[in-house]
Amino acid sequence: MTSLNDLPLRDELRGKSAYGAPQLKVTYQLNTNENPYAPSDELISELVREVEETAKTLNRYPDRDAVELRTALAEYITKQTGVEVSVDQLWAANGSNEVLQQLLQAFAGPGRSALGFNPSYSMHPILSSGTQTEFIDCPRGADFRIDMDAALQAIDKHQPAVVFVTTPNNPTGDVTPLEDIEKLLQAAPGIVIVDEAYAEFSDLPSATTLLSKYPTKLVVSRTMSKAFDFAGGRLGYFVADPAFVEAVMLVRLPYHLPALSQAAALVALRHSETTLATVAILSKERDRVSARLEELGYSVVPSESNFLFFGDFADQHAVWQAFLDRDILIRDVGVDGHLRVTIGKPEENDAFLRAAEELAATGIRA
Repeated sequence: MTSLNDLPLRDELRGKSAYGAPQLKVTYQLNTNENPYAPSDELISELVREVEETAKTLNRYPDRDAVELRTALAEYITKQTGVEVSVDQLWAANGSNEVLQQLLQAFAGPGRSALGFNPSYSMHPILSSGTQTEFIDCPRGADFRIDMDAALQAIDKHQPAVVFVTTPNNPTGDVTPLEDIEKLLQAAPGIVIVDEAYAEFSDLPSATTLLSKYPTKLVVSRTMSKAFDFAGGRLGYFVADPAFVEAVMLVRLPYHLPALSQAAALVALRHSETTLATVAILSKERDRVSARLEELGYSVVPSESNFLFFGDFADQHAVWQAFLDRDILIRDVGVDGHLRVTIGKPEENDAFLRAAEELAATGIRA
């Protein structure tokens, strides 16, 4: 059998691992930060009708620039954040990962670097590697928040073309205050991508409030995967000055966003009020689960997302396996002493907490 080592792979990709979370058949799947609530029957019915209409034109290419969808996204952002934006400030792609990749293709690449604050979204270094961009890690502090002194020193030293800020942060769930984001914007020589994949779960203002002040530096990336019950729809987008949209058009693939994806996202946006009602439910459940974990003696990072980062463990993978043995799949993200659990439906969270209580009684946390 031919192995990867037998292929003429680029040197910087050798020894790397592909992104992926375990996909196992378990009763309680709480490892991938999906919204556990299925789309409403009304949304599904409208989607079926929309797909039927769209299917009649599948012999034609889709709207290359997804203007109708971007217009709807601009209306949603204006309503959700209170910041008035236009269609020219929105760009959509196949998940926020493609959005981030396109931005790196346009603004990073060979001879340029991207700075991130780990632990954070694991795709940032992977996407950087794929675009031949040097990824520089500025480790977070002991509380898992960005160490601002270290961050500003790293920017001054490395002069990165791109700075990634994930808020709420994945996998820790904490938020970066706007005043800190503004300090990074002022210091950065290139662009700052604020990744707001979980923004709907937070009560804090969006970084979009800073767009008018930093038009040549700030890009706010978002997704419909989490709050919109739409992970299978693979729709991500960014909000920025119109010049950034022009920039990614230089590198995007032709007709990159399928007609069916555009149609499905438009239907989801039309039902956003109903769909986003699950955000309040999940946020309440998050707070309940967090409080109970702390009662049981676990340490929990304060979260404004749909997941919790908790510990401390001598061997987090052994604890991960202990949960799996109880038919509960959570995520070992490779951070010593900690695990991440997605907030599910109340009955799923109850099962997780029963297991957490059992494990606390065994002393496995030590």
